[in-house]
Amino acid sequence: MRTITFTQIIRETLAAELRRDPSVFLMGEDIGVYGGAFGVTRGLIEEFGPGRVRDTPISEQALTGIAIGAAVAGQRPVIEIMFMDFITLAVDQLVNMAAKVHPIYGQACPLVIRTPPGGGRGYGATHSQSLERLFAGVPGIKIAAPSNAADASGLLQTAIRDNNPVLFLEHKLLYPQRFEVDDELPPPIPFGRAKVARAGRDLTIVAWSHMAWVAQHAAAKLAAEDIEAEVIDLLTLNPLDIDTIVSSAKRTGRVMVLEEGPKTGGFAAEIAAQVAEHAYEYLEQPVRRLAGADFPVPSAKNLEAACLPSLNDILALARELVQN
Repeated sequence: MRTITFTQIIRETLAAELRRDPSVFLMGEDIGVYGGAFGVTRGLIEEFGPGRVRDTPISEQALTGIAIGAAVAGQRPVIEIMFMDFITLAVDQLVNMAAKVHPIYGQACPLVIRTPPGGGRGYGATHSQSLERLFAGVPGIKIAAPSNAADASGLLQTAIRDNNPVLFLEHKLLYPQRFEVDDELPPPIPFGRAKVARAGRDLTIVAWSHMAWVAQHAAAKLAAEDIEAEVIDLLTLNPLDIDTIVSSAKRTGRVMVLEEGPKTGGFAAEIAAQVAEHAYEYLEQPVRRLAGADFPVPSAKNLEAACLPSLNDILALARELVQN
């Protein structure tokens, strides 16, 4: 075993996939010599050269369109969108082009879009958004959202080897976190299989990405109060493993869904609706959502903290659920 950061294992996984498959290449703004805005691709251009670690102009729409063309032509591009907020500039390319290639033309489009969502760094309203909700309802786009290093590596390998577009979320607060992993990279992780990150009997906490990481810390604190929370780490939003969620809901009778993005219109609402459809008679009370404020994320640290779900918020809602 070894200790490694989330950033380091993403870099190692990209390097391993570049070595494994000559059709894989990376593309994005400042990912070459500079090594990426968060340092994820640092050093890769020295090993693989500018032909396979390609710096691009500042145009998300252009680089995404070029990547789609390369994917259809038989390559396996992995592009980096510097902040998830900037993916809005490529929505047309992703939703109306990449997602439609296989359903309409029956052709593969093996494209991975890596991008960091989320707040917590004081970057303000246009650099702190969690926009997975924009793509969760788009057929043809898979979404992976790991919460730890080992899962990030396994899911990224699967994403790169998949023949359809995958949106790969790397929450910026996870980048510096350190995790214990095996000396060798883990094997690929199949999409559509959520993980019971912590077993429990009293309530179910459903989350993904950084919120799943926070949820596990909250569950450990709740255990000291004799509240056993079961944490379901989704791993992928599309495909969604609703069966694992429903199975847990039927056992605990209480469910809370965590989401960093704004509450209104969020993906947590979709999960809550499906749990209500499939496990209504088992629920002790309605499914509860804990999400961000319906407000642009401020840059001031105190205001930003007030807009995002926190560990203490999770603890408070969990106590309320089990007491009623």
